[in-house]
Formats: sequence, C-alpha cells, structure tokens
Amino acid sequence: MAQLSPMMTQYMETKKQYPDCILFYRLGDFYEMFFEDAKTVSRELEITLTGKECGLEERAPMCGVPYHSVESYLARLIQKGYKVAIAEQMEDPKKAKGLVKREVIRVVTPGTVTSEQMLDDEKNNYLMGIVYLSGTFGIAAADVSTGEFLMTEVKTERELFDEINKFSPSEILCNEAFYMSGVDLEDLKNRLGFVISSQDNRFFSDDTCENILKKHFRVEQLSGLGITDYSTGMVAAGAVLLYMYETQKSRLEHITRLQLYSVGEFMVLDSSTRRNLELLETLREKQKRGSLLWVLDRTKTAMGARLLRSYLEQPLLKKAEIIRRQEAVEELNAHYISREEICEYLNPIYDLERLIGRISYKTANPRDLTAFRSSLKMLPYIKQLLTEFSGSLLREIMENLDVLEDIYSLLEQAIEEEPPVSVRDGGIIREGFSKEADQLRHAKTEGKTWLAELEAKEREKTGIKNLKIKYNRVFGYYFDVTNSFRDMVPDYFIRKQTLTNSERYMTEELKNLEEMILGAEDKLYALEYELFCEIRDKVAAEVLRIQKTAKAIAQLDVFASLSAVALRNQYVRPEINERGVISIKGGRHPVVELMSKDSLFVSNDTLLDNHKNRISIITGPNMAGKSTYMRQTALIVLMAQIGSFVPADAANIGICDRIFTRVGASDDLASGQSTFMVEMTEVANILRNATKNSLLILDEIGRGTSTFDGMAIAWAVLEHISNTRTLGAKTLFATHYHELTELEGCIGGVNNYCIAVKEQGEDIVFLRKIIKGGADKSYGIQVARLAGVPDSVIHRAKELVQELSDADITLRAKEIARAVTPTKHQSVPKPDEVDLQQMTLFETVKEDDIIKEISEMKLDSMTAIDALNTLYRLQTTLKNRWKDCEN
Repeated sequence: MAQLSPMMTQYMETKKQYPDCILFYRLGDFYEMFFEDAKTVSRELEITLTGKECGLEERAPMCGVPYHSVESYLARLIQKGYKVAIAEQMEDPKKAKGLVKREVIRVVTPGTVTSEQMLDDEKNNYLMGIVYLSGTFGIAAADVSTGEFLMTEVKTERELFDEINKFSPSEILCNEAFYMSGVDLEDLKNRLGFVISSQDNRFFSDDTCENILKKHFRVEQLSGLGITDYSTGMVAAGAVLLYMYETQKSRLEHITRLQLYSVGEFMVLDSSTRRNLELLETLREKQKRGSLLWVLDRTKTAMGARLLRSYLEQPLLKKAEIIRRQEAVEELNAHYISREEICEYLNPIYDLERLIGRISYKTANPRDLTAFRSSLKMLPYIKQLLTEFSGSLLREIMENLDVLEDIYSLLEQAIEEEPPVSVRDGGIIREGFSKEADQLRHAKTEGKTWLAELEAKEREKTGIKNLKIKYNRVFGYYFDVTNSFRDMVPDYFIRKQTLTNSERYMTEELKNLEEMILGAEDKLYALEYELFCEIRDKVAAEVLRIQKTAKAIAQLDVFASLSAVALRNQYVRPEINERGVISIKGGRHPVVELMSKDSLFVSNDTLLDNHKNRISIITGPNMAGKSTYMRQTALIVLMAQIGSFVPADAANIGICDRIFTRVGASDDLASGQSTFMVEMTEVANILRNATKNSLLILDEIGRGTSTFDGMAIAWAVLEHISNTRTLGAKTLFATHYHELTELEGCIGGVNNYCIAVKEQGEDIVFLRKIIKGGADKSYGIQVARLAGVPDSVIHRAKELVQELSDADITLRAKEIARAVTPTKHQSVPKPDEVDLQQMTLFETVKEDDIIKEISEMKLDSMTAIDALNTLYRLQTTLKNRWKDCEN
C-alpha cells in the first residue's frame, strides 16, 4: 500500500490540528496548499491548480502563492469568510538536518485580522462573543488590531440585535445554547456580512474563562476587573480571549483593559434607524459621501476617525457629559488659530493604536517604527498648544497626553531614517548606536582598506619588501613570503603552509581581521535583527502609556473636527434639557445643505414636547420635503447628544433615549417579506420598544396596503402613540391621508403641519417651508408632470381623478370622523346631529334596519376607528342593495 512522503505526512499532521482552516504551508519561497484546500483556493482566487507527487498513486492537487505577496491573497480569502492557518519554516532549510521543522504561527480569521491591507483605517474590526445562559445574553467585543475589549449583558433579543448592529462585527463566536435559543441571526448575517461559528464547550467553561481572564489581566479575583456580578458576560469575554490566544499564538500584551459597559449609558439606535438616517453610509450606494459621518469627519488621524464613528453610534444620555464635549468644541472654536495649528500637528500622526498592536504582536517592521517615531515627534508641540485651554475635557486630554520622550529618543538614536521593510536585510540600525554593529558595518565596506594598511605596516616593520596579503578559500587570508626573505620572518608570524618558492604565514591581528571581514555582512544582518527586536520589545513594554496617549490624540482629533465643521457650516451650540422639549429654530439638514450647493436650503422650525406638542402630523405632496424635514430633526437631536454643534439658528434639545424611524418602503426579498410586512414589522418594533422619552420618525404608515386599511392602521398607530398611558412619545408623522388631520383638537398633543406649495396655473412650486395647518390636496398629478410623465397620461389622469373623487370613501370617512370624534369642548353628537347628507341616504333607500342600527349605536363608547369600520360596512350594504334595486 502506498504511503505519504515524509513532507506530506508532516503536512497532514498539521492539517488535522486545523480542520476548519485553509492551511498555507511554507515551502521555500511559496505557501503551498494541497488536496481540498488547493481546490478551494484555486477556485476562490482563480489561480492555477497543479499536482505534486505525494507518495500516493495519484498526484496531490496543489496550488501556491508567493510568500512576499501573501497578504493580498489572504485578504481575499478572509473577505470571503475563510479562516487561514499559516505554517512557517521554523529553521533555515540550509542548516536543517532532515525535514525542515514547520509550525502554525497564527490563524487569520475575519475577526482577528491585523494586517494593514485587510483593515479599514476608519473602522474597527470586531470579534464578538455571544453566550446565552439562564435567559441572559453575555456579549464581548474585541478589536485585536487596537487592543479594545468590551463586555456587557442584555436580557432581550432586541437588545442583542442592537448591540450587534452597533459593533458590526466581522466574526461572531457563540455557545451551543445560543444556537438552541431560537435567535435567528440570518437576516443580520446577510446584512452585515459577518461569519458566525459555534465553538467547543471548553471555550465556555466558567473555570476556564475565569482563569484566563485573571491570568491575562494579572488579577487575583474578578472583582479586580469589576465584573463579579456579570457571570454570563464573563464567559463571553473569556471565550473571546481564549479564541484570540489560540489563533494569534501571542500573549496579546496590548489588550490591557476589559471595559464593562451598560446599554443604558447610550442612546439606542436600531438597524432601521442607522440605515434610514444614513449615519455612516448612504442607503443606496453604501458610500460614506452623503452620510452624516461624511459631514462631520474632518479628522486627521485614523484613531480619530474610528472614535468619531463610535460617537455617532453611541450618543450620550448624560447631560453633564454632553455639555463637557460641547465646551471642548466651543473652546476650540474660540481659539481658532491654535486649533488649526493642532490640526497641522495631528496630520502626520500615524495610527498609534494599530502600530502598538503590531509592535506587541512582534509583527511590526522597521518602517512601522519610523512611522511611530515620526508620530511621537509631533506630541510635544500638541501638548504645548493644549496649555492654552482651560475646559475640563481639554485639560484632561492634555494631562493624559504623554509625549513619550524616552521612546522617541530611543527610536531616533537607533533606527535609520529610511530603513527597509524587511527585518532581515540590514540597513536598520543607525551608525553610532552599537559599537559592534559599527565595526561589522565598517568591515563590510572597508575590509580591503584595512588589509592594505596591515600589509604596509608589516612590510615596513619586518623589512620584507615583497610581503603581500593573499586569499584563498582553503586558508582564508595569509601573508605570502618568498624564500629569499624567509630569514627575515619575525617570531609572531605563524607558518601555515610551505610551498616551493614561498611560505604562507598567519598573525593574530590578521586572523582577527579575517574573522571580522569574512561573513561581516551576515553577522551584521543578524546583529541588526537582534537589536531591532530588542528595541521593538522595549517599545512594547510601554504599551499602557502609548495607548493612553493614543486615546487622548483620538479625542482631541474628534473635537477639533467637530469644531472645524461647526465653524465652516455655521452650526450653533444647542442647549440640553431633561424636560423632554425639542425646540429648533431655523433647523437645516446637515447633509442635504452641503450636497445642494447650487440652491439655498430652506430652514424650518420644530417644536415637540411631552404635553401639547407631542405629535406633529405633516401633510403635503411628494418631493415637497417632508422626509428631509423629519430626518433633519432626528439628526439634529443625535448630533446634539454626541456633543456636536447643530445646523440651526438656535436649538434646545431634550435628551432622547432612542430614535426610531420608519421611512421609505422596500421589499425584503432575502427574507421573503413584502413591503407592507417589512413596514408593519418595523412599526411593531417601535410600538413595543419606544418610551415616552423616545423620538419617533414615521413616514407614510399604511401606504403598503389598501387605502382604507392603511388609513385605519395609521389612525390607530397615532392614537396609541398619543396616549400617555400607552406611550406618549414625541413623534413626527408624515402622511398622505389628509383625513388624519382631523385628529388635531380631537386627540391631545396632536398638531397639524404641512409643506407650503405655490400653484402657478397647472404647475406647482415647492416652497420647502413647514407651516401650521394641514394640506387639503396631494398635488399628485402636478408632481407627475414635474417628473416628466407624458401629457396624454396627465390629461387622462385629470379626467379620472374627478370621477374617482365622487366615489371616494375617504371623503365620507372624513365627514363621519368629524361627527363622531369629540373634542375637549364637545359632547358626543347624537345621531340626528350627524351630517344631513348622510341621513338622506337612509331616507331615500328606506332601509329601516340600517336606520335602526344607527339610532341604537352607543357613540360615546365608540372609537374613531370603530366608527369608520361601521360606516364602511353600512355603505357597502347600501351599495349592494342599490345595485339589486337597479337590476
């Protein structure tokens, strides 16, 4: 029976240890893949599949990639969701006795990427652990590239989804109980593109997780981490840490802190709100340009860009913290010149968080250290400028900003100005840093000069006129003395070989010089590598100081960005209140006003509170600006709660615990849900999870179904929201159901607003101004004309609209709504007080049973929706009877 070759046996043994990974197996200058791995990589990367003799009857399928360009191939596989184990040669093949020793040095997974080529500078790359135990979800999220490590616990599936949306992880680990809990992450998985896997039970053992956390963070008890009361979260954190240990094969010394947080510390933004408000990317193109982040991001560093993104995803709920941020922005505005200088110094700073991550990983190359050094050079100037500021947050940033002079001095003395990328090619260490390295460097470049000087010195000293230093591979360097001068050879010359016409000699000095010259380059490269590793380790030992400074720089960068945007776009500092009042004067949409530079953006006011102005019903034609107005209100509230200034003439913002949006309509084909089903699912989520302190943005509720059903649903939703016993949330409600405007005065806290429109003959002009009152027309045909619908269609539409309006049930619904919905100062109307036109219908048809039913109705206990449904039923009955009479 055929057996595998020794090399292939070694490969198979390694592969058995990593069955769920593609194994990149180093052979010389290539990483090779075999068998199924080779087929997968060949297919996914579109590289040639070949074969290799392996000892079996058939050749093993094989493909490979060059070692020097492996990162680009890795990136493509990771993007497709694969895990890759990297097996390196652990000894020099030239010196190896027998089979070269190979080991897996790291496992690259979507959530544990550290390579620059695979990471987005402006976005964290999170690995998330989710554990379900005893009705609680434990959540831990780590960014192995920056050292960030967070943990929390939540009780509900909705809270879990909110956290997943917030972190947008690349990879999720979970325990078996989570899979069994029935939580369906398929939709989120498709939307966010993460990889999810269930790990072995050993990852989720209480003892294992507790021990690894205590060992890593060097604490005796979990109380030292402040997580004693979070047993489920502790297991999630321990599982994530163990997974990182096993994949990274590193001590992870840059992960220095486990940060416990509560979901109640920040405003909650669900996935619909993030998408609809276009916080981080646009809804359609998925691009940064056109999003709120695009407007606010004038950061100079990658760390600042990531922190600003985090601020947008986690608006604050504590008034004091919001005001601290506002004061920092305001002070930077007041010191405009100093702020511009700070930005100039921030601009050359590289990503300190990820640099120290690679340094701690021992994967940083010489160029990384020069980038680190050039960044540190800017710190003293920034700290000096910060002394001009007196606000508490900016003073705190200054105190946390360690200029790291000792590290800068070490790197300045040790590392060349422009070293190579490779750590093995020499040219890394500056001259003067190491005496031994200097000697080897000189030996490499000045060896011939030294030999010539020694030859001249010995010729003069001995008097041997034809004394020469020669070289061969057997003896190396030697003095050659002809027989005629043999008697003049001094005692310290050591004979090496006698020839017919001459003799060869060695001296102690020549021997030392030979050792220095021969192999000087190899020795120099080896020494420079050792020195580089020592320097890298010294920098890594200061990880806590460096991370503290990196955080301070990121904060300063964010506030400088918010300040620059505020001044450039003429934003104002909003007042913050806890009374639930949202008052905006001259508010503008931060994105739309920048995108529409050719036209003047029309500002609008907003007033919402917990009393008489809880709900604003907004009517008006399509394209008039209803959605823009509602979104701008939500964005202004959100901007205020991250500490930013806002696009308005003045603003007083009540802190909101959540912002909900139901905007737009689209089928969710992936999950088989129709437009209307998606809409109702989102509405259900809002009604179940909103509180009186939430802000709701509802656009065109009910339009995905029949007119009557849609209006009934919209009406009922409004009733539910307006009722302070069931919800009472502040709401902007846009609708084309003009009948809903009748709720003003009928339901407390409801007010009508509309978009001003100017008619010019058969055309209309959108004035974009929100005014008090409801719209009485939808202007649908005029909008169709503006959109370029052919005139023949427009003309026919006008004819049809007149015919349809005569039979429009919503007109009658409007009349009956006025009749049956009492205001505060009205009593419930009696049947004979209802519109006479309605009553004449019954007199004409002589339907005594219908008249009797109406007369017996208890209108004082009937809701508006009940009245509409009853009217619809009665009308249908009458129409059928009329048809029967006609026939």
